[in-house]
Amino acid sequence: MSKTALITGITGQDGAYLAQLLLSKGYEVHGLARRSSSSDVNLSRLRWLGIEKDVRIVDGNLLDLSGLIRTVTAVKPDELYNLAAQSFVASSWQQPLLTGQVTALGVTNVLEAIRLVKPDTRFYQASSSEMYGLVQQPVQSETTPFYPRSPYAVAKLYGHWITVNYRESFGLHASSGILFNHESPLRGIEFVTRKVSDSVARIKLGLAKELRLGNTSAQRDWGHAKDYVRAMWLMLQQDTPDDYVVATGRTSTVRTMCEIAFSHVGLNIEDHLVIDEALFRPAEVEILLGDPSKAKSKLGWETSVTMEDLIREMVDADLARYRKH
Repeated sequence: MSKTALITGITGQDGAYLAQLLLSKGYEVHGLARRSSSSDVNLSRLRWLGIEKDVRIVDGNLLDLSGLIRTVTAVKPDELYNLAAQSFVASSWQQPLLTGQVTALGVTNVLEAIRLVKPDTRFYQASSSEMYGLVQQPVQSETTPFYPRSPYAVAKLYGHWITVNYRESFGLHASSGILFNHESPLRGIEFVTRKVSDSVARIKLGLAKELRLGNTSAQRDWGHAKDYVRAMWLMLQQDTPDDYVVATGRTSTVRTMCEIAFSHVGLNIEDHLVIDEALFRPAEVEILLGDPSKAKSKLGWETSVTMEDLIREMVDADLARYRKH
């Protein structure tokens, strides 16, 4: 018999790729989506992957426990992936209370719905490398102490620990993936890799002249979202729930990432990159570098796309978008 999965945040980058993966494995896929007047726009990622008609969208919100209970009762998911969040770090300083309500307490609402309605549901929580913040070790693993440096990271840390708490207190099969930066052509335009690929495409086509960025010396461990959603699925196939770092084990600066993008289209970065101090964060996270050895040994997980190929794929996708329209 096929399994049933419920994905919160299905309209985002990770939700769309995860839905595609689960459909390829024969799952019946339901997606929780926040109702808005731009719902058609929000389905664009599912449409881009050609799976819009294959998933069943359910109106819902992480802040509405009664609605979550009704959804879990109706869907009866074998697996529930909680990917919904206010996920943009910069916005979390402008909306710290909303970020806390959705990204932190929203996790508790989902766990409560599972505990009360269908406690045998396997649960995945999307934790974040931003929880490490002011890093306490050069390479971050599952045992590295956390030091969050933004309201988003603090909220994610609550979601991470409440998942551990429900696992230990109520015996839920609840796992967290501490995912380092993962990107794709479906990444939101507000995130730095997509901002770079989109700007480079526009500059190449004569639609823009410059790319404005903040701290280009920040270092990140970048992988492809398609690889990372595969790790999510593998976690819920294990007999015992646990927490895993998902990363490439390699870090690069924002500037290096920009150089790859500009070079791919034959442009000189010095002619177009502008450093704007207004874009610096109140508290910077200078470097993130994950140790994925546990995911490799226990899950058999490996990355398949290099950072260079990822950035080139994103630039090509944005060039194709602009040429089409």
